Amino acid sequence: MHAGLTIRTNALFDKRDGRSVMIAMDHGSIAGPLLGIVRPHELVDACVRAKVDGILATKGFVDASLSKWDRSTALVLRLTGGFTLLGGAFQEEMVAEPETALAYGASCAAITVKFGHEEEGRFIRQASLAIDRCHHLGLPVMLEAMAVGTNGGQKFAANDAEAIRMVARMGAELGADLIKTYYTGSPESFSRVVEGCPVPIVILGGAKTNSVRQVFQDIHDSLEAGGKGIAMGRNIWEFGDVQKMLEAVNGLIHGQWSVDKALAKVET
Repeated sequence: MHAGLTIRTNALFDKRDGRSVMIAMDHGSIAGPLLGIVRPHELVDACVRAKVDGILATKGFVDASLSKWDRSTALVLRLTGGFTLLGGAFQEEMVAEPETALAYGASCAAITVKFGHEEEGRFIRQASLAIDRCHHLGLPVMLEAMAVGTNGGQKFAANDAEAIRMVARMGAELGADLIKTYYTGSPESFSRVVEGCPVPIVILGGAKTNSVRQVFQDIHDSLEAGGKGIAMGRNIWEFGDVQKMLEAVNGLIHGQWSVDKALAKVET
């Protein structure tokens, strides 16, 4: 199945620079109709017009936006979830099968593992077996590697550099084809994350911030440290003019724009 894995993985990364702009819009299954994803077809249309490399979405989001998809935009279909903000325990369950991802025309599947969670062992086993099934079908997997709990008895932040360095490598050891995780706050610390992980890493956005400059600076610095792009959502489509935001992040990642140039794009 090597050919399928290669062809589908190549759909996610621009051949000119090996980088990827993936826009995450899989939040509705957990948090409902957040500002920016109320109308799925409008957001997908904006992404297609901006020529982003990929979209991370759920089955229902794809179903609600079918008329706007273009063959040049890769689909990353989320396979895990199973909890909501209404009181779920934030425990990842398989909610879609690898075969479903193929039936939807996906180029990649997305699975989350919360390393350090009290259910860590189950999450790891679930992810590892799902990756095996995906690879048997020629389907690559993006593993969202999250770090929770303690390290050496000490609690740490979600973007703790040493914890992220650990979980990025742990995800690769499970067989993931690329890792989605937090930027660690500095090029120096993130370069160590990249150095310790043998597969490409893209950064997530996390909770929405109030600083577009900080979002752009994190993207810029992660690339300087060897990161391969983004898989971001709220910090892209919850900021005013989504089309300008998409053009700006495309410029940062594929056009080697400066942070100031990207800011000028969204501020005009």
